[in-house]
Formats: sequence, structure tokens, C-alpha cells
Amino acid sequence: MRLHRNLVYTTIDSLNAIFNEGEYADKVVARALKKDKRWGSSDRKFVAETIYEVVRWKRLYAEIAEVKEPFDRDNLWRMFSVWAVLRGYPIPDWRQLEGTPERKIKGRFDELSKVRALKESIPDWMDEMGVKELGEKVWATEIAAQNQPAKVVLRVNTLKTTKENLRAILMDLNIETDTLKNQPDALVLKERANVFMTDVFKQGFFEVQDANSQLVAAFLDVKPGMRIVDTCAGAGGKTLHIAALMENKGQLIAMDLYESKLKQLKIRAKRDGAFNIEYRIIDTTKVIKKLHQKADRVLIDAPCSGLGVLKRNPDAKWKLRPEFIDNIRKIQSEVLESYSKIVKPGGKLVYATCSVLPSENQEQVERFLTTDIGKEFTFIKDQKILASESGFDGFYMALLERKEEVAKPPKEIKEAKA
Repeated sequence: MRLHRNLVYTTIDSLNAIFNEGEYADKVVARALKKDKRWGSSDRKFVAETIYEVVRWKRLYAEIAEVKEPFDRDNLWRMFSVWAVLRGYPIPDWRQLEGTPERKIKGRFDELSKVRALKESIPDWMDEMGVKELGEKVWATEIAAQNQPAKVVLRVNTLKTTKENLRAILMDLNIETDTLKNQPDALVLKERANVFMTDVFKQGFFEVQDANSQLVAAFLDVKPGMRIVDTCAGAGGKTLHIAALMENKGQLIAMDLYESKLKQLKIRAKRDGAFNIEYRIIDTTKVIKKLHQKADRVLIDAPCSGLGVLKRNPDAKWKLRPEFIDNIRKIQSEVLESYSKIVKPGGKLVYATCSVLPSENQEQVERFLTTDIGKEFTFIKDQKILASESGFDGFYMALLERKEEVAKPPKEIKEAKA
């Protein structure tokens, strides 16, 4: 086990782009993996995992290395040296790593790990918010779980294949998978693999989608032939799942504020063979008004803090701000009141987030039910999913049903009463 200079240099360049240039970790990693075609799978695995590890533990490593932002290249090398020592790598005789204090690094790690915000490498405000909303015990276990790397989960595209068939094809490619109880379309990779390079992915046999994210479409109680609206479709992971559950029968309207996201969804839908999807950009309020009381089912996968998906987006820990979360709560309230009007009487609505904060979840639903439009809905059930309990992403989903319209009394009855 030794460090290779070209891989480490790529890692340092990538960390500079993420920490100092504001780029998103997933985009930076994707670019880094294309840097050298000669790299094998183990080389690419080292680059991707090391970048994500240093991003995940940024605060802790910076404290141990005694460096502060903005990080110059010497600072980044010092943080990398902390990672290498704690992972048990022999420190090579390179100029950038001269004088690495291995014993001091291990000692400071033990000392700083006594403070949760440092041990779990999160901002103080995030730790305080987590304790306030979930309580000390739950938050401690949840943030620890959120610091574990995310598993790779596939969702079988039932428009094109079966779970059994896909498992067999992947097995032939030396990609082993496990099934999940009560998750009919989910396959979990036993070891990470670049599944996007496989022919079966290019043929649309599966999508990569977290196991708990796959619960949302099923929660919507979808049936073939319905008219369904996904109001915050984005690039369409849940939209495509809904299309599969509809068996391509009925009308599925995918909406979003951003045309670029819907373009990505169109590409994915074509690959997946999902052809019952219509695309609408929410560029005016008229787009929503035209659909008032028209849909059997509405999904509001609301914008949120993302505090349920830190394990797959560790850089969000450093990009999030308390004021952003305050603002997103207001947007969630507005979206819920506005988009709920699309549900027809007797139809159902799912409000979902990838957050674990009650203020973004059940408290939003409780507040909504007191509004004028909310009073037209009945709460059916909800599901609060913590990463610490499930092993996958944190999610929340609530199912509401719009009450059937109360029949108005005939004119003669009204007159008789008068």
C-alpha cells in the first residue's frame, strides 16, 4: 500500500477546485476520473474516495493540521498528510510531505474527537440545529451515520427488464448485488463499481437511485392510466420511477423551474423507454393554474436543506448556511400551498424532502393543514426515515388526500330554508 504521485496530485488539484473555487464535489470527481485513460479501476477508486474523504472530514483535518481557510496548496498538502497518516499510509519521501508529524497527528485526532462538531466534522451551527430539532441522542447517531459513504443502489427499470434478469446480467459482469426486503425494484451493489459504463445502463435497464428515494413514488399510490404531476421533477429520478409504476399508461406531467433539468430528464426518459411524460417549465403562475384540480396524484419533492443526504453530498456541509435553511422553509410552505391546488377532489398528494429536520417535514405538513387550501385535505400517513436507522439516505414523506367536494344543496332547499 503506497501513494502514487500522479493520483495524489490529481487529488490536491480537485480539493483546490472544491474548497477554493466553489465547485461541486461530484462534478470535480467526474472530471478527475477522466484525466488519465491509463488509470485502472483501483486508481480511479483511490482518487474518488480520497477526494470525498477529505471533503467529508474537512473541518477535523484542518484542525489537526492547524490550517485555516482559504487553503493554499501547502495547506491542502498538510490536510492530505493527515488523511494519509490516519489511513495508515507510509509517508513517501516527497518535498510536499517533508516533516509530516505522524505522532502529533494521531494525538490531535484523539484529543479533538472528544468534541462532536469536530469529531463529525460539521459547522457548529449545524450541530446546534441538529440537537435542537432531533435531540442530543438521535442527532449524535444520525450525523455519525451521515458521515458513512453512501452505498450504490440501483432501481430496476421494470419497463425494460426484471430484477432477476438484471441481477444475472450484472453477475456475468462480476458485479454482485443484494436485494432489499420490501423494496421490489432495488439492488444494492456489494462493492462499488462504475455501473454507468455498462451496456445495460446505456440500454436503460436501471437507474442509480438511493433505496429510500425509491420509496417515494410507491408512497404516492400510483396506478396505470392516472394523470400524475411531478411538480419539482428536476432531472427526474422519481419521475422515471413513477412512469415505470404507471407502466407507461396514463399521463405524467414533469414540471420544474429549470429547463436544463428537464432536458436531462428527456435524455434519461428516452433511454429508459418512458414515453408517457410531458414536460412543462414553471415560468409563470399560469402553468400551475391551468392544472388546478386536474390531477389524480401530485408529488411535491420539495426543495430542502439536503440534511438527509450528506453521505452522498459531503460538500453540502460546507456550502449550507443557516439563512438558506430559513429561506427554504418559506419556499416549502409556498410550494405546498400553491402546488396542492393541482390535486383534484378525491386525489392524493405526497410532500417529500431529503431532510431529517422536523421543521422542514412534519411541521410543514401540520402548518399546511391549517391553511385555507390545507383544510381541504386529510392527513393519511407519513414516514420519517433516518440514515442511522435505515443505512441509506434520510427522507420524509407525507400522504394527504383531497376531500371530495361537498354537494351543494338544490336551489329549492335553500329557498325552503329561507
